[in-house]
Amino acid sequence: MLSSMPTLSYEGKTPLYEQLYRFFTVQIRRGALRTGEKLPSKRSLCAELGISLSTVETAYALLVSEGYVNAKAKSGYYVANFAPLAPVAAPRPLVRHAPETPVAPEIDLSTAAVDVSVFPYATWAKLNKEVVYGSPELLQRGDRQGDPALRLALASFLGEYRGVTCAPEQIVVGAGMEYLTQLLLFLLPKDTVFGVEDPGYPAFAQILRLQDRQIRYLPLDSEGLQPDALQSSDVSVAYVTPSHQFPMGMTMPASRRSQLLRWAWEADGRYLIEDDYDSEFRYDQRPLPAMQGMDHREKVIYVGTFSRSLAPSIRMAYLVLPYPLLRRYEALFGYQSSTVSRYEQAVMARFLQEGYYARYLRRVSGRYKARRNALVDALCRIEGVRLHGHQGGLHFLLEKDGISEAELCQRALEAGIALRGLSAYCHTAPALPSTVVVGYGGLRSDKVEQAARLLAAAWR
Repeated sequence: MLSSMPTLSYEGKTPLYEQLYRFFTVQIRRGALRTGEKLPSKRSLCAELGISLSTVETAYALLVSEGYVNAKAKSGYYVANFAPLAPVAAPRPLVRHAPETPVAPEIDLSTAAVDVSVFPYATWAKLNKEVVYGSPELLQRGDRQGDPALRLALASFLGEYRGVTCAPEQIVVGAGMEYLTQLLLFLLPKDTVFGVEDPGYPAFAQILRLQDRQIRYLPLDSEGLQPDALQSSDVSVAYVTPSHQFPMGMTMPASRRSQLLRWAWEADGRYLIEDDYDSEFRYDQRPLPAMQGMDHREKVIYVGTFSRSLAPSIRMAYLVLPYPLLRRYEALFGYQSSTVSRYEQAVMARFLQEGYYARYLRRVSGRYKARRNALVDALCRIEGVRLHGHQGGLHFLLEKDGISEAELCQRALEAGIALRGLSAYCHTAPALPSTVVVGYGGLRSDKVEQAARLLAAAWR
């Protein structure tokens, strides 16, 4: 039963009808007004509160439309069948704290950063403007696998620069490698056993663990994944980084690639996932074409991304699916839409088609090569330092005599330099002693000598 009438305020911005509506909803939720009870008549409320009939009618109409009360013709308004809720707790005072900003190291030698100073800002802005103002049709729903223009441009680029043999229909574009990896897992049987390089890329293994998939960690040698270990395992899908193994840095030779392909060809249901994450950057020799181009039995799933070459925040990656998996993708995901904005896809398509991407890669590769050379020269002057895997990509290994990995990282951090130890990428394999992973994608060229001096002093 209603024990009191609402108190309305004529000050502030909340309309009177909304105040009245809120009063009754609170009373009903708390159980002060129970199922079947009659609300005060409209005219009695007008007289009691000194408000207009239209104000009461608007409040009651809201209560009816939201199911709090039922209106009975020529009878009045009655509380609907509503289960009382727990009493409303007093609101907690809102304390606004400025978000804590982590202290960024002065020099970033992690593997996640890229050189944003060479990003093609003017070209990207020009293409964005032309696409936004000249393509209103992009506001409509697009192809689930990615717009045809982008997939055509990707197929052409991959064929010319990476030796990938594929049709545009085999390409699936998605918002980042993590999303596409999870999508790929749906295309493979639940009992699939996955082989992962050890040491290897931790994100792929983490996704497998989150999806409760079976994992076998496979050892490496100087040429990459060991085929004997793969052959003797129960693995049916192996994840490899043949162009520039992460994090060890070796390039898998053609002979080793052929051994892995023969393994995949020997049994139904076997696949190789080829992650070509930074194949664009080879400095001292011509890069080997992708392993996918050697495959003529639909056994290689090729994956790539623009995060390493352009910027991590450009969440655009792609799969090249063998036709058997493509048919399963169409059956499972035929109702979905692409997870990448059509405007971003259109910009990227033109960036590829009109040659901007190829020119950008030539320019940025020259800069990265010069930076790598300078950094290698500077680090090799530190006593007891040896480098491995610096022929391409955007990272290499650094080994330092006489200091543990943990101490190498800690002393570097105290000197203002971010580094990760090799053990962070080892699943079960023992890490090389006293070894860290040095990424130089985000290192400013004018900081190379300073980085070497700081490390030399920290590790002395």
